[in-house]
Amino acid sequence: MCVIMKNLFNQNYFLKKSKSQTNQLSTVYLRITLDGVRTEISTQRQCDPKKWIPQAGRLAGKTEEAREFNAYLEAIEYRIYEIHKNLIASGVVISGEAIKAVYTGVADRPRMLIEIYKYHNQQFAELVGKEYSAGTLKKFKTALSSLEAFIEWKYKKRDFPVRDLNFQFITDYEFYLKSVNGLQHNTAMGTIKKLKKIVRQCVANEWLERDPFMNYKIKTHETHRAYLMQEELAEMIEKEIKLERLSQVRDFFVFSCYTGLSYSDVAKLTPQDICNGIDGEKWIFTSRTKTNEPSRIPMLPPVLEIIEKYRDHPKAINSGKILPMISNQRLNSYLKDLANTCNIDKELTFHCARHTFATTVTLTNGVPIESVSKMLGHRSLRTTQIYAKVVDSKVSLDMQLLREKLTVSLQKRAAI
Repeated sequence: MCVIMKNLFNQNYFLKKSKSQTNQLSTVYLRITLDGVRTEISTQRQCDPKKWIPQAGRLAGKTEEAREFNAYLEAIEYRIYEIHKNLIASGVVISGEAIKAVYTGVADRPRMLIEIYKYHNQQFAELVGKEYSAGTLKKFKTALSSLEAFIEWKYKKRDFPVRDLNFQFITDYEFYLKSVNGLQHNTAMGTIKKLKKIVRQCVANEWLERDPFMNYKIKTHETHRAYLMQEELAEMIEKEIKLERLSQVRDFFVFSCYTGLSYSDVAKLTPQDICNGIDGEKWIFTSRTKTNEPSRIPMLPPVLEIIEKYRDHPKAINSGKILPMISNQRLNSYLKDLANTCNIDKELTFHCARHTFATTVTLTNGVPIESVSKMLGHRSLRTTQIYAKVVDSKVSLDMQLLREKLTVSLQKRAAI
């Protein structure tokens, strides 16, 4: 019969010379071996390797210096044994790292919110381009900066213990974001939502007994999403524009109006992203920069015309992209001029084109919301339903069709 022994535990000292040490001395380390797993702890003491007895793990000789040195090492060993014994008695999972944490005092130090937030952002940065976008990372960094400023403003400290987080902390943070930072309600809620993610990780790691967000509801106000009506879109397309930069901006905007792609998604399109779809027609096969969700979009005639127009453009050829895009900041600046030129009394941004695709181009023309959601690359149909709510003309059209059906039905009944 084989008996499996658990918590096989021993200690031994050894010397280690770091690259930064220029003298002849080496640092004494304690190696804890628990179930075959090694953990090393520096004793913060150095000695001459020539006076060290490796087998005994002690300093050689009977001098006062050697006796004091060896007594110090024995005291550490005894302390480690005591920690090991106490951990066994407490019933927790024992490991060399757990023993080291207690010995060094890390286990007694409270978890700090900013420290945890920074660690989250460091890990997040490693996944940019794989699971997350650089834009989302930038928002988390901005949210962290606002949280640091709030803690300094409210508590006159650089960090805050996680164990002290409560409902009052969150409501005070909301007040700070709106009053001191001057953020709009929805922007403030987005910032607090990021804090909620960090807090949930703390709860999951059992660093926080109670979730302070339990009684706090993150509610956003419904906002008006600007988009072009069919007449406005037609006016923009048909408008004769002699200024080349405005003509290009118009083309980029219209391209997005008929594809639903955001600025970052349009800017990265290459000829390789255009393929034959299931119907034999040209489609755009891409993935959203923001969410990495796949997006498959049949190309409508205006899109094909714009691609053909810039096929031989030097900037597009040199960059290997479909369109010679300019920066998002410059593009949005020029869109104000474009709106004035086309007599459109709306504050245009490039994202308005994505809203126009969802509303005017697709939903208003009877394209099923499931198809629109797929083309927009939304993860949830609920996100697409936001657009459906604002299309009053679509509601009017649907009700007109119902009205006609009911009228025909009543007429048939009357004829019987």
